[in-house]
Amino acid sequence: MDIDIGDLVIRKSHGGDIVFKVTEILVDDNQQTHCILRGLHLRLMADAPIDDLQRIDAEHLRKEILQMEKMHNEGLRRVMMRRSIDREQVEMKRSESAKKFSFFDLPGRVLHLDGDKDYLQMCLKTYAQLNIQAAGLWVEETKQPEVVTSLLMQHRPDILVLTGHDAITGNGKKDVSDINNYRNSKNFIAAVTLARVFEPSRDDLVIFAGACQSYFEAILSAGANFASSPNRVFIHAYDPVFIAEKVAFTPINKTVDVSDAIAASVTGVDGVGGVETRGKFRLGMPKTAIKTI
Repeated sequence: MDIDIGDLVIRKSHGGDIVFKVTEILVDDNQQTHCILRGLHLRLMADAPIDDLQRIDAEHLRKEILQMEKMHNEGLRRVMMRRSIDREQVEMKRSESAKKFSFFDLPGRVLHLDGDKDYLQMCLKTYAQLNIQAAGLWVEETKQPEVVTSLLMQHRPDILVLTGHDAITGNGKKDVSDINNYRNSKNFIAAVTLARVFEPSRDDLVIFAGACQSYFEAILSAGANFASSPNRVFIHAYDPVFIAEKVAFTPINKTVDVSDAIAASVTGVDGVGGVETRGKFRLGMPKTAIKTI
């Protein structure tokens, strides 16, 4: 069976556990054909011999899409339920005089750099559904350190997301403390380091960085507030979005509970971790009928 760029495939040697998209087809020095793969739902980058790949059929794709939509909708449901409870608590604490006026929400603004164009569009759609102002750019992981400073100057976000695809390279047991054993962790670390030169405070600029199996400890040490992946597991396409949402809608006078933020993600504590961080949500009043440009 011929395999082409853009095909959706599984790896036979791994029991077809993950669906990938073929992004490149290469011939090595031994004239063996290999494919570069990017996860369809997981932020994983891999390569495999072309003979190890099998195209998925329409039914397999349908199940993958249904699973993706289920995770997405469940995440949205949890967020909206939490916000409803938070809003009720705010209303209960308002004074009688303040209740005469309506108020408006001012959540944190996001700048999202993603090495996967398809994932970026999915994430931007979700930010919009969550009422978060987000600027998103498709930037390859290797290029993110080159552009992060100028983009921070241009957009001045409250929250920076640096993501895409990553993986521990090679077969067998690898030294996870060696940065050279990761596909893209060094790029995320470099971008976080430069972002921290631009804004040193973890409270003024909140950073999420990483992808599947990323070097969690090194990314945090570089200055990120949240990172993947503590147990070197695969993370979901939407994990960065739900972490960013938790920060964006936590009041500015409160600290984001790390366990709550991790619980908001799809993958959980095995895939995402972080440090205590001040929220970015502000409440304003009165709400007027005039819209800003």
